[in-house]
Amino acid sequence: MISIDMSDKTVLVTGGTRGIGLATGLEFGAAGARVVLTYKWGSASEEAIVEAFAARGGRAPTLLEADVSNEDDTRALLDAIARTHDGIDVFVSNVAFAQRTPTLESYKKRSFFKTLEYSAWPLVHYTAAIKERFGRYPGHVIGVSSDGGERHYPAYDFVAASKAVLESFARYLAVHIKEEGGRVNVVRFGMVKTDSFEQMFGPDFAEFLRREGFGDDDLLQPHDCGKAILALCSGLLDAMTGEVITVDRGMAFLDNMMMRYHRQSEASPAGGNRTE
Repeated sequence: MISIDMSDKTVLVTGGTRGIGLATGLEFGAAGARVVLTYKWGSASEEAIVEAFAARGGRAPTLLEADVSNEDDTRALLDAIARTHDGIDVFVSNVAFAQRTPTLESYKKRSFFKTLEYSAWPLVHYTAAIKERFGRYPGHVIGVSSDGGERHYPAYDFVAASKAVLESFARYLAVHIKEEGGRVNVVRFGMVKTDSFEQMFGPDFAEFLRREGFGDDDLLQPHDCGKAILALCSGLLDAMTGEVITVDRGMAFLDNMMMRYHRQSEASPAGGNRTE
């Protein structure tokens, strides 16, 4: 079994107190890293987070409030980190925010720009600000994306567009920082069972998936996402930079009309094709 040692690394995860962000922090903490988690809205309790890290054998994380769209908050955040750390080795850009857009009439330019400000721009802004504050880029920069740019999810238009921008930024950012030893990759996750997922698609969607033949194991769990991000930053995959990696348990391949027909045919003795 491969053991990943991150005990000499400092890791910054934005939006790190819930869902994928928290799960990512826990994986790095269990590997020995010094973890800094930022939050803005709806954080879990600090006591519960510290207990979760302790349960995994990790040191207590540093929790700092910072709005990723606010440059003053970014400077204050990095100043606070600099008091106890000499740099940031891993930066995970995880925050995403968007208005639901169920109809074309719900498209608003201001809302779209706000989506980009929260969901795409921090990947670039934080990476540059880290270099300015500490004199070096993170060795690994990870953007958290979704498959919404290639698969249709109702009312997901702005999220999908912002993730497409994020992925383009990541490829170009990888070129810009490559000569200084930095690597930039994006993990494009499929459907992940989080509170945000339920808020976006409603509480009945998980039950619908079960009726369609997909079990809980077919949906990603937050810890699956955290493990994928940790692996990308472990040193074992350092030949990769400027890549967009899809992690979705094969859902994109399996979820199609033919497979739905096949599952329905298997469930119904009278269904399916017959050869006379």
